Amino acid sequence: MMHMRFLMALVLIGFLSLSSCAEKSDDTTLTTLYFIRHAEKDRSNPNNKDPHLTATGNQRAIYWSEVLKNVKFEAIYSTDYKRTVETASPTAKNNNLKIQIYNANILDTDKLLSENRGNNVLIVGHSDTTPKFVNKFLGTESYQDIDDSNNGNLYILTFTDTMITDLLLVVNPQ
Repeated sequence: MMHMRFLMALVLIGFLSLSSCAEKSDDTTLTTLYFIRHAEKDRSNPNNKDPHLTATGNQRAIYWSEVLKNVKFEAIYSTDYKRTVETASPTAKNNNLKIQIYNANILDTDKLLSENRGNNVLIVGHSDTTPKFVNKFLGTESYQDIDDSNNGNLYILTFTDTMITDLLLVVNPQ
């Protein structure tokens, strides 16, 4: 009888250990958000609020798709401007994804995270909205507006249930 209780206790301990491992596996669900600013826009008409990319900007958009070619994206978001959509397009094409439009004035971090749990997501924005969105996820004011001449910032945020990490890389074609 004592031997049977010992075996039952071992089985129970094993079951509880497996349960806690299952709970911990949720903690390791990794969500990664990649943020970039749109590529170089056409500045020939200062009154044009929605310009296309320049030839250099189109080259950078292709370059971003090459830099990010080993990331399997499940979603790509862009603001509703020609320059951001054009920047996102080569990467969307490489991943067979439709670009989802987001409103830069309504940065709903909770919704974006809940809809993309465990996914890799690219978010294309602007010199002011991109760092603002990153900061909102972090709950800090870590990043300032991007200098107008800088189109090479890549912000990478990784999330688990208990941790957020951030990294800023500057990636420019040579």
